[in-house]
Amino acid sequence: MRIKVWITSTVIATIGVAAWAHTGATGVVLERMQGMSAMGESIKTLTPMMRGQVPYDADLVRREADAMVGHSGEQMARLFPEGSGGGVSKALPSVWEDSEQFAALAEDLKTAAEGLKLSAGNGLATAQSNDSGSMMGGTTGGMVGGGAASMMGGGMMGSNQVMTGEMFANMPADAAFTMVAQTCSACHQKFRKEDE
Repeated sequence: MRIKVWITSTVIATIGVAAWAHTGATGVVLERMQGMSAMGESIKTLTPMMRGQVPYDADLVRREADAMVGHSGEQMARLFPEGSGGGVSKALPSVWEDSEQFAALAEDLKTAAEGLKLSAGNGLATAQSNDSGSMMGGTTGGMVGGGAASMMGGGMMGSNQVMTGEMFANMPADAAFTMVAQTCSACHQKFRKEDE
């Protein structure tokens, strides 16, 4: 559970500086910063809901997931043409040095965001555990705490197991949200300059 909170907190902290970073950005750099900010706002909107701090709203989850889908995958990757680093850009040279991994993470993000939309009707794991006592053959804590992390690390970011729509459709929304946040965090760690 702590990793989930830390990842989400890291992503939200990154959002806080995003508006300031747009100063002086133009063209494709501005366009990608705006896309990243839009996704960050979606994360910021959904975080209190995923933590159970505000009432769950499946329609809002679907809308915010759609917003993230629209800024991820190929849409994201195309906003990083060769030579568009430097200046106010937060992109590290590794974006272009390891463009295949960057593009793969952009696709992973799209898959996770699409998965979040598919899982929206399932609600949060804590609500499901109150109804059924277990999630997909395991405990709720294992699904959200270790399950999502192991699915993300093993399924979407490098192994041969590919997350499918059916897998997402059967998981709680907060587990899918964790996968979105983990993908953002993995990409930021390797491909984005830290804020000073």
